[in-house]
Amino acid sequence: MTRLTPFGSLPAFRPRTFLPPATDLGDWSCTGPLFDRLDAMLAACSTGSELEAWLLAWSELGAALEEESACRFIAMTCHTEDPAAEKAYLQFVEEIEPRVKPRQFAIAQALTTHPACGQLSKPHHAVLLRDLENQVRLFRPENVALETRDTMLGQQYQKLMGGLTVTFQGTEKTLIQMGRYQEEPDRELRREAWELVVKRRLEEQEKFEDILDQLLSLRAEIALNAGFSNYRDYMFRKLGRFDYGPEDCARFHDAVALEVVPVIRELQAERRRQLQVETLRPWDAAVDPLGRPPLRPFATVGELVSRTQSVFDAIDPGLAASFRKLDELHLLDLENRKGKAPGGYQSTLSESRLPFIFMNAVGVQRDVDVLLHEAGHAFHTFAVMEMDLLPYRNPPMEICEVASMSMELLGNQQMGAFHTPEAAARARRDHLEKVLTGLSWIATVDAFQHWIYTHPGHTRQERAAAWTALVRRFEGDTDWSGQEQALNFLWHRQLHIFLYPFYYIEYGIAQLGALQVWAASKRDRASALANYKRGLALGGSRPLPELFAGMGCKFDFSREAIAPLVHLVREDMSASPDPNPNHP
Repeated sequence: MTRLTPFGSLPAFRPRTFLPPATDLGDWSCTGPLFDRLDAMLAACSTGSELEAWLLAWSELGAALEEESACRFIAMTCHTEDPAAEKAYLQFVEEIEPRVKPRQFAIAQALTTHPACGQLSKPHHAVLLRDLENQVRLFRPENVALETRDTMLGQQYQKLMGGLTVTFQGTEKTLIQMGRYQEEPDRELRREAWELVVKRRLEEQEKFEDILDQLLSLRAEIALNAGFSNYRDYMFRKLGRFDYGPEDCARFHDAVALEVVPVIRELQAERRRQLQVETLRPWDAAVDPLGRPPLRPFATVGELVSRTQSVFDAIDPGLAASFRKLDELHLLDLENRKGKAPGGYQSTLSESRLPFIFMNAVGVQRDVDVLLHEAGHAFHTFAVMEMDLLPYRNPPMEICEVASMSMELLGNQQMGAFHTPEAAARARRDHLEKVLTGLSWIATVDAFQHWIYTHPGHTRQERAAAWTALVRRFEGDTDWSGQEQALNFLWHRQLHIFLYPFYYIEYGIAQLGALQVWAASKRDRASALANYKRGLALGGSRPLPELFAGMGCKFDFSREAIAPLVHLVREDMSASPDPNPNHP
């Protein structure tokens, strides 16, 4: 069968054997009976082999529902001002998902207590059963409606952010489009652009605060219903963090403060000298400190795609073929425009077993990094295509981000596809600096989430003060004088806080894994790439430490693990000095 999507017609990866070919998954009168049929099939199973066959039918239905949800989400985020797209997305969120969740819980409960469950292959099904048992322990029927409201509030945030524009130099621009002015050598221009964006966001300050306050109330109730004293502890269990806990995250925060922040301060001091300014202001962070024009790696999205294709052609023919397929199937929506949700993501179309990449390109170097990042996620999707168990095609996010961040580092070794040799060297060095500042920002956002969910009943003023203290701890030496209000609410731009609570430390854990992949590639590129691809192909079929080991990495984010990687980054930056340090 083929499926009509917002981006054309896509074939199912395998012909349906359980679902009727033309099932309307947005109509519960069609979808509900499929769960009834699954229940009856499960009850009839008497052996492990029959359960294995049943798992494939369950995966088929789950994949079709995931793809239906993904297609509606994609359409809504691509066009937040389209009422039809919004209506379709909310209809699924309000009418279908609340009915699916209790049925999926009932199935998970029936499977994990099934008399033949012990006959399933121990090594192959161990992670699946562990995760299902965890879902069963956490599920509460009363939380279904609360989770629906949570999702709808997240959609309000995306709609609000996606609709923000400013008028600059006589032209209406999105806030994302304004980002390119932070790379301009004219400091006054940068300041003007930065302040205009901040002013526009602050005009909606109360709306952002209202959304988060409602989310905090909902999430506290969800956690209490599930038997947890706070939402943080609930989310650690829900996210399946069996291999680390809040105390490990705190150690990561400390390690960043002790190992990364001093290097950031060193780089900031160098930047301050090069810019010949007394202090670094918020609008001084992205400009080239030697006064050279901004890197402009492409002029059109077509150029972005073709040059990125050249990067993958140089890295690996298999990865190159996968990226080419995305373009051919129109599974890329890359340009920024008014009414498009902020950020970037890769969404998996689970029945077609194909990835879709969404981002907001405006012609800056960061766009290249984002596309490399999301392509890494897409390569993960391609690598697990042959896995028929749906849960194993959805690996833990910590390893998913190793896939994406490794591709940023490997891809940045091929910046000649976008730049002259001198500009390519500059882009590589800038990217390594962003790895360090990225670890700092990850620690800030993660520590903030720990604070807000372990301080119930806090005021908005207390929240702003907690955020500001964390920025002071991790950011380094930026001068925010006169911009305190902007600093207090800087976190409003971080969509994860609103949409994906506690999903951020994964980036830090994964960055350390990616740095290990990169370090290995400097020693033996072919071997490192083979390990990378071998690790991708494991999907979610092993515990997290084993997935890291599959990529040739250690699952460790202690200070002892971070210190040598930070040293390697700084050493690489120093060993490749700017080719023209005296010429703007």
